[in-house]
Amino acid sequence: MSFSASVKEELSKINIFSHTDIVEAEFYGYLLTINRLENKIKFLTENEYNINRLNKLLNKLKINYNIKMQGKNYLISFNKNDIKLENIDINNDEVKKGIVRGAFLGGGSITDPKSRYHLEIRFESDEAREKIIKIINSFNIEVKTLNRKYSYSIYIKDGEEISKVLALIGASGSVLKYEDIRVLKETKNNVNRKVNCETANLNKTVNAAVVQIQAIQKIKKAKKWNRLPTNLQEIALLRLENPEATLEELGKMLSEPIGKSGVNHRLKKIIEIAKG
Repeated sequence: MSFSASVKEELSKINIFSHTDIVEAEFYGYLLTINRLENKIKFLTENEYNINRLNKLLNKLKINYNIKMQGKNYLISFNKNDIKLENIDINNDEVKKGIVRGAFLGGGSITDPKSRYHLEIRFESDEAREKIIKIINSFNIEVKTLNRKYSYSIYIKDGEEISKVLALIGASGSVLKYEDIRVLKETKNNVNRKVNCETANLNKTVNAAVVQIQAIQKIKKAKKWNRLPTNLQEIALLRLENPEATLEELGKMLSEPIGKSGVNHRLKKIIEIAKG
């Protein structure tokens, strides 16, 4: 089962049926995503939990409907004229959450966070989309819009914002799973970035050390060693004995320790002498 399907399974099990206003709100959310053909409303889905949820809503609202199979999908249809919604208070937070939950069940999808962060809900009109945007924004959650052929979408690509939406619509179990995956994924990414950074720094240190050692060997071969000041001879010997050491580490090894910049200055002087 996909992550998106498991979220819808969890949502389909939320018991709201003792609250007519929430039932109407969730059903209204579905309607915002469903295609309408004149007075006939049809909803097509392959998700069994989703069709069962809509079935229960219609039964609770006493709306006659028909269900049949269309290939591997379930098709549920009912008449627009049979719909009578009287208890939707758009200023009630629980009602607003019900509307968003219905919209997600009707036209939403969420990508497995192991691969990427993407939540999307498609609507049957720009007007329907704007209604949901206004509701979601009222909970301090930002969404982006996308127009496709025959559909209007909102989407979120930020992992934390997606978690907020899942919590908003009541998918608490899915939030925990999502966050577990997200935290593990981002921890791995942080570790990889650190390793890559450290590897880059190590490569830089190694490359610099190679140049320094080549310069020291060139000076010895040219019999210029005895001409080097004592302080340069000391740092040169330390570099030959410790090719992997950082400048800071070399500085601490000196008889009279100096800082990183001082070591760098001495080694640069050695390279200049080797070139001369």
